Parts: sequence; C-alpha cells; structure tokens
Amino acid sequence: MNDVTVKKLTSKQQSLVDIMVAEGLKPAQAAEKAGYAAGKAGYVSAYRALKVPHVQAYMMQRMHDEFGLSAIAALNTTRRLSQGAKSEYVQLQASQDLLDRAGYKPIDRSQVQLAGDIKVTIDLG
Repeated sequence: MNDVTVKKLTSKQQSLVDIMVAEGLKPAQAAEKAGYAAGKAGYVSAYRALKVPHVQAYMMQRMHDEFGLSAIAALNTTRRLSQGAKSEYVQLQASQDLLDRAGYKPIDRSQVQLAGDIKVTIDLG
C-alpha cells in the first residue's frame, strides 16, 4: 500500500467504510451502525472521518475489491444471457458485449475524408 494508507484506521472508521461499501448505505445511516454517536453529532463525525486521506484510500481499496467480485457475477450473467436468453436480441447484445470486452470490438469507420478544391463564383451582373 502507499504512504497514505500506512496510517491506522480506527475500528469505527473501518467499520463505517465496510458498512457503506457492503450494504450501500449513506454515511449517516452507516455511522449509526458503525457505532458513532446518534443524531447529528454522529454523522458529522462520520463525514469528517470520510475526508481523512487514509480513510479515503481504504474506501477506494474496498470499492475496488467489491468491483472485482461483482465483475465475476456480471461476466457469468452476460455469458448466460448470450447462450440461453429467450430473445435473440438479448443474446446478440450479450454476445457483442462479451466480444467488445475481449478486445474484438469492430473498427469505428466514421472517418470522413475531404479532398479537392472548392470554387465559389458569384455573378452580380
């Protein structure tokens, strides 16, 4: 880990972040579950904690870990849809998404080339 994350999180800070990431709660809701004081004082403390660099670094790491786990489920869902969805359109879209992510995205052919001279003549007489 980098220098910012070397500082130790308190158990409340770690719990706050873990609850927010795992349960998708807002800071005020997570603060109550994490053991911060009830009411405004608790969520003010939680918001302050979330602004501390090493707490933010921990939160980013936890989010990264969760995205990695969710990506596996998303891949399996997309694979299942590409092979077994009732709608051929859904199968097509899922298959294209898998191919795109594997690096087989079609080349974008929207390049426009203009060549030649343009001559405008205005006859006023």
